[in-house]
Amino acid sequence: MSSSLVKKVGAAIARLSHSLRVQLLCWVLLTLFGAIGFNLYDSFWTADATAKLVTDRTLLASARVIAEAVRVDEGGNVQVDVPPSALEMFDTGFGDRVFYQVITAWGSLVSGFPDLPLSAVQRAGEDRAFHGADVRVMMLDHPVVGLPDDGAISVTVAVTHNSQYAMRRQLWLSDFSKQFVLVFVASLVTILGLQRGLAPALRLRDALRLRGRNRLDPLPPEMVQSELQPLVHALNDHMERVQNQMAAQRRFVSNAAHQLRTPLALISTQASVAAREADAARRDEALVALRTSTKQISRLASQLLTLSRAEPGSRRPRNDAADLTKAAREILEALAEEALKRNIDVGLEAVRPVIVDGDATMLREMLVNLIDNAIRYTRPNGRVTVAVGQADGNAIVTVEDNGPGIPSGEREQVFERFYRIMGTESEGSGLGLAIVREVVEGTGGSVSLDDAEGGGLVVTVRLPLA
Repeated sequence: MSSSLVKKVGAAIARLSHSLRVQLLCWVLLTLFGAIGFNLYDSFWTADATAKLVTDRTLLASARVIAEAVRVDEGGNVQVDVPPSALEMFDTGFGDRVFYQVITAWGSLVSGFPDLPLSAVQRAGEDRAFHGADVRVMMLDHPVVGLPDDGAISVTVAVTHNSQYAMRRQLWLSDFSKQFVLVFVASLVTILGLQRGLAPALRLRDALRLRGRNRLDPLPPEMVQSELQPLVHALNDHMERVQNQMAAQRRFVSNAAHQLRTPLALISTQASVAAREADAARRDEALVALRTSTKQISRLASQLLTLSRAEPGSRRPRNDAADLTKAAREILEALAEEALKRNIDVGLEAVRPVIVDGDATMLREMLVNLIDNAIRYTRPNGRVTVAVGQADGNAIVTVEDNGPGIPSGEREQVFERFYRIMGTESEGSGLGLAIVREVVEGTGGSVSLDDAEGGGLVVTVRLPLA
């Protein structure tokens, strides 16, 4: 057998092993064959017992016929003329040999084979060996009129097993044929039942295949059996989530294109102005503005990438042991120069490491956006305080500033992408808090906004401890 044929056979077997119809049929047939195997084993011994019973009855009848032919003559001698019917009753066409023996109570042989083995119990058949053949033997004691003290004679009849074994075989094969027909009919019924039972599932498959790429409307659960209806409900829930994600993705792409269009047009304009400007001072001014716009669009692109990575399913989940205290300290050190330029007092309140499980890179991006937002929206000569601690099995991160705060009616909206509060002086993309919420919810935590004492905003993040 060539290697290609072996591969094809292996592939076919693998496909069949993954078929629900084949698996169910195999389990049903395995149960049937197990039950039938037990029945055939039991029927074999039942057939054997029946064949022995028939043979024993025939032996007993033969012995009686022979015993009734025994007589005592006038001289007191025991004589017997064995009737042909006593031996012909074993002539069933299977070539059996019959042996008999007639002896008196005092051990004198009247007729038959002198060395024929006797059974231990009369009227009970026993299996013995005689002249190199296996035989079934039965002995019968029978009284004879005319013998002293009503003496008795013993008649022993033996027959080979040919007829007995043939009867056993016929009985067993008859039962086997019935069992085979039962398996065949049960297999057909099972196949038809599986075909009808799986038809709704196949209709569900075809309904999904024939749908267009953009069709995500729910399927009717009534098209399948009650056991499969939870699957349809799960599919409908999944398609609803996909619809929501697609809608959010379309809004995101639309908003991102809108947000990128303006700064890109501004960069193009500033570059054109700088290229045409002959005055060195004005050209330098245009180049500074160009550099500022480039920095802003670079930050916007970076935040778009971060938000895309923070969305569920966008990357392989990671389970790092992240120290929030260490990360907050490093971020404050990196942003200290920006804070000093605006004379903003930044501080960290943390006394020990606080470890959480999650994507360390995304958790750091969350802290960067929280602290950068606080510094960006706090007025000059303000303050920003970052505190890292733990309580009730959660890591608690708070970022407090004395900036303008967020009106209570807009605190849920600020977590939406590209949402910015009207009248804010700082230039931002409106993605910072959206990134924070995606990262926090992806780690199994929560984020909330509250008023700070004396004015400003407090952002509180709670994450499960490692």
